[in-house]
Amino acid sequence: MRNIIGLSLITAYLLLSGCNKDDESERFKLLTTPVWTSESILANGVEPAGSWIFLKQFSGDAKFNKDGTGSFGSYTGEWKFNAAETEITIITTAVSLPIITDIVELTSKSLKITTTVNNPLNPLESADVSMTFKAK
Repeated sequence: MRNIIGLSLITAYLLLSGCNKDDESERFKLLTTPVWTSESILANGVEPAGSWIFLKQFSGDAKFNKDGTGSFGSYTGEWKFNAAETEITIITTAVSLPIITDIVELTSKSLKITTTVNNPLNPLESADVSMTFKAK
């Protein structure tokens, strides 16, 4: 009897621990597996300049960790999906408001996102920003 209870507990543990890995969606795995390196960042269709130069700080590598932390160019912070996993919200102390991005493309080799960002020097001015990344 004790063996049956012990075997049942071990089986239940293995089933439950196996389910945790299955809880990660395909999009979650695609986003968190590679280190992403930026290919382009455009503000209103052109490279950031002038008061938009702060956007270049997002250039470089981006890493979305499974625990919701990450690095985004020279920034660090937190990230999360929306419920449908069609948006990524990035929160960093370097930018006063969360950045909510739309995922245009997410594959094992490519990440393309878009967002609208307010100018920190002139909050009434905004820019449509698109960023493309490739897996390292």
